[in-house]
Amino acid sequence: MSTDLNPTEERTTELLESLAEVRARIQAASLPARSPTLVAVSKVKPASDIIACYKHGQLDFGENYVKELEEKARVLPADIRWHFIGTLQSNKAKTLASIPNLYSIQTLGSIKAATALQKALPTDRSSPLRILIQINTSGEDSKSGIPPLTSSSDIANSEVALLAKHILTECPSLQLEGLMTIGALELSLTASETEKNADFERLKETRDLLHSYLEQNFGQVGEKWGDKTSGRLLLSMGMSSDYEAALKAGSDIVRVGTGIFGQRPKKVA
Repeated sequence: MSTDLNPTEERTTELLESLAEVRARIQAASLPARSPTLVAVSKVKPASDIIACYKHGQLDFGENYVKELEEKARVLPADIRWHFIGTLQSNKAKTLASIPNLYSIQTLGSIKAATALQKALPTDRSSPLRILIQINTSGEDSKSGIPPLTSSSDIANSEVALLAKHILTECPSLQLEGLMTIGALELSLTASETEKNADFERLKETRDLLHSYLEQNFGQVGEKWGDKTSGRLLLSMGMSSDYEAALKAGSDIVRVGTGIFGQRPKKVA
């Protein structure tokens, strides 16, 4: 990874134009009284690209690869809020936990990984690590995540409720902030302006069912789970191809990569 922190003037202009356009489209698509978080997905992009956006007020960046995130965090400003959005493996928990300004992990999918993070996080960390549980709303084998909820019957024994309970009762260094999905690409490419995205609707339904379950069994939102400001479990859904539809559906966090940084080269193994 290049550690050059000096973007060219031409590249800076290009990035800031794209960032401004995405921010304007987010504002236009957002529901009333919502202030969604834009996570700029900077995977495989140079540190200089991040600096260009950072200097113009972008603090939230998303990375898919643990090693790349670790290397970038080492050389970039300490007040950047890093969101890990790649496949979470338990054996990578220690490396992730060692990054002081790791802000959230949006791809938690197992009790094993939650336990590994809890054990690895330093005791002197200033605040709990924000966690989003990844839900495989499309049911695709190629996607990570656990199944969505479809009804309130036997919710206590569902994978998502059992994982949420484990976080709340066994992982004091983790804050259950919400749910995340990637969704099926064809839905984002073929949906019309008026058609609802089924994956987004499934995530919302899962959030609502889980929220009710947690409120009944684990106290008020904002104490150990959910977002204190909004009073709800947050939703992370929507990427470059469908973030406007996600925002109209109620997303709180969108993850935009190519819309800001342009197309990515294929990652070399």
